[in-house]
Amino acid sequence: MEVIMAIVCGILFTAATYLMLSKSLLRIIIGTGLLSHGAHLLILTMGGLKDGAAPLLGEKAKLYVDPLPQALILTAIVISFGVTAFMLVLAYRTYQELGTDDMDKMRGTDSHE
Repeated sequence: MEVIMAIVCGILFTAATYLMLSKSLLRIIIGTGLLSHGAHLLILTMGGLKDGAAPLLGEKAKLYVDPLPQALILTAIVISFGVTAFMLVLAYRTYQELGTDDMDKMRGTDSHE
């Protein structure tokens, strides 16, 4: 199962890199979202994919699952949601002001000329 998760993480990182290198601001935002999802899956995979009980005191200490990767991922999901929402608001405001989401046109260096 770890091999499949590693392949999925690689696909997410590849797609995120491709989208983040594009000229469209919306594609860059989607790429950062995919990158964060790939990082979440990587942390979960590195924590170990195993069956076990919830880490409660007093029961079957051998079958516990480590809660630290899950806590880190939960925190990272909340932070990435906030950052993505902030970037979407900035992109919307930029589109209202400039009328484009093309990064070259925002810089003032139009590559079509």
